Amino acid sequence: MSFCLETYLQQSDDYEILLSKAGFKDCAKVIKEKSDEVMYINAGEKVLGARLIGIPPIPVGINKDKGTIIISYTKPCHGTAAIELPVEKADIEEIRKVAIKN
Repeated sequence: MSFCLETYLQQSDDYEILLSKAGFKDCAKVIKEKSDEVMYINAGEKVLGARLIGIPPIPVGINKDKGTIIISYTKPCHGTAAIELPVEKADIEEIRKVAIKN
């Protein structure tokens, strides 16, 4: 991965919080609605250096034209949020490698 998600969220303003202080189901709904493509991963898989938690399978949204992904991110004491952040093509390919195959 090209960067650590936790550090990125602390040091950058280049992401958008689409939903905050929500449940896993609400975040999954936003991810499905706002993404051009949705892949699913198992709980505990690493995406951008962070292990995603939630109700499996966990959706990860891809907006290839914008160069962004949308993930649910849970931070202790702050709850779960759906965030959209820019990534490199290599990061999307890493997500594809851990995605659940149908």
